This record gives sequence, C-alpha cells and structure tokens, in this order.
Amino acid sequence: MRLLIVEDEKRLALSLAKGLTAEGYAVDVVHDGLDGLHRASEGSYDLVILDIMLPGMNGYRVCSTLRAAGHDVPILMLTAKDGEYDEAEGLDTGADDYLTKPFSYVVLVARVKALLRRRGNGGPSPVHTLGDLKVDTAARRVFRAENAEDGEDGEDREVTLTAKEFAVLEQLVLRVGEVVSKGDILEHVWDFAYEGDPNIVEVYISALRRKLGASLIKTVRGAGYRLETPR
Repeated sequence: MRLLIVEDEKRLALSLAKGLTAEGYAVDVVHDGLDGLHRASEGSYDLVILDIMLPGMNGYRVCSTLRAAGHDVPILMLTAKDGEYDEAEGLDTGADDYLTKPFSYVVLVARVKALLRRRGNGGPSPVHTLGDLKVDTAARRVFRAENAEDGEDGEDREVTLTAKEFAVLEQLVLRVGEVVSKGDILEHVWDFAYEGDPNIVEVYISALRRKLGASLIKTVRGAGYRLETPR
C-alpha cells in the first residue's frame, strides 16, 4: 500500500517514512501544503498522514479541499496543538483520525493500520484464496495448504515473507489474472523517487517463486508479471 506524508518537520517526516517503509509500505514525503494537495489529488494513495501547521496551505484546508473534490482517501491528521476544538475542526473538515504531537510511533502505526482495515472492510474481503494459497492483505500473512494425507484435509502452513516480498505479492494478488508492469510494482512498493536498479523487482519475484511455487507467477515478456488464476 502507498502512503503520503505531508509534514514540514523534515526530521520527523523522514523518520516516519523510514519506519513505515520498514513496515512494508511505499511512502512519499512532501513538506508543503500545496505540494501535499497536488500529490494527494494526482496520486493513488491508500492513506495520507497530514500535519495541520504547514507552509503554503494548512492541513485543514488541504483536507477540506480534497473532500470537496470527492477524494475519499483516509486522512490521519497530526498537530502540535491540543484541545477538543482543534480535534473537532480537523474531523469537521473530513479527517478520519487525529493524533497530537508528541505521539508514540507504535500508536501511529496502529492508527494507520486501523484506518486501512476500516477502508478495506467497506470493500471486498481482504483474504484472497488462490488454489492452495491464502493471502490476507489486512493481516499481511500468507498461508499454504499442506497436502492431505489418509483422506484427511491438509492444514494451512504459514509462509514467511519479508515486508517487501509481501508488498510485491500484494500488487499481483489485487490484480490477479492481469499483467502488472515492473513500473507499477516499483511505484507502489518502493516510491516515486526510487532511483535504484529497476531489476530489483526480478529479485523479489524470484524469491516469491521459491517460496510459493515456480508456476504461480508468470513472466509476460516485455510487459510484466501475471499471477495465475488456479484452475
């Protein structure tokens, strides 16, 4: 999933981005309200972490402008202020949650996950079943059915994936049967500013094939990768 952080305290923003990236999210960061509004309006983000006191345009206005334009992306507002009035104003502009600085990073991650789960509950089930494979995009866990013996049903065995491996798999699962380009995977799993070797995607595809089965992910030459729909 892809997150946008709009925060003018650069050390805080970069610290949050580093931590959330380690959690398996692709994270973009901007430090100005106008930039944040433009990026949130143009980008396909799953959640926005939005500070209130920003140069260019404050967080209240960014949030209300996004909502007025019909954008329903979950918004978690951050502020150094405290008090019921500030929280009420933030929620009135369309924010989904509110966190007062200083805050615990653990609490922020819990709020982010809760908002993403809440959004997911309004749509299809987060558990995707592909043959003997089950991928839970909410819990970020993968299970594979063991072979049944003596006529009994096999048990599900969890397959351990790294955060990046799961993020790559998630992009394929959400578009099962479709061709997903290397560029799409880079944009959503890493971020828009990634300047490393694009062949890093192939490394993670190879790792997934080793762990989940070589036949699961097909390479479509010149186009990308396709997660096969089991017959």
